[in-house]
Amino acid sequence: MSMLEKYTNAIDKKDESTMNELLHDDFKFTMHKSGNTIGKADVIKWAMSGDINQDKARVVYENDQIGVHHSIVTFNDGNVEAVMAVYKYKDGKIISLETGATPMIIFVTMAACFLWVIYFYFLIFDL
Repeated sequence: MSMLEKYTNAIDKKDESTMNELLHDDFKFTMHKSGNTIGKADVIKWAMSGDINQDKARVVYENDQIGVHHSIVTFNDGNVEAVMAVYKYKDGKIISLETGATPMIIFVTMAACFLWVIYFYFLIFDL
């Protein structure tokens, strides 16, 4: 099992021990929205809270230096984001993580607008 598969499973199962093993002591997570960074202890605490609910998680690319992971994440506050994450490895552990995320509400709104356009098209042209 790859490092990212282990990491994803640890988050899903709230496996604190495995997260401690996988994350380097100097681990830093850079938040995509604010640019703020948090360390190993804070990331593990957040993951154990159950706030990170991943769906359709997949490893895009991974070697012994870097990993790229994509998933749809639903947070407890109801936000749903498509998250692309880049992990860097050092000494066989994850040393850094940086994410980019797209709120999924944009796509739901666009789809709904498209359906309304189609609906009105059929009404106007009496199809």
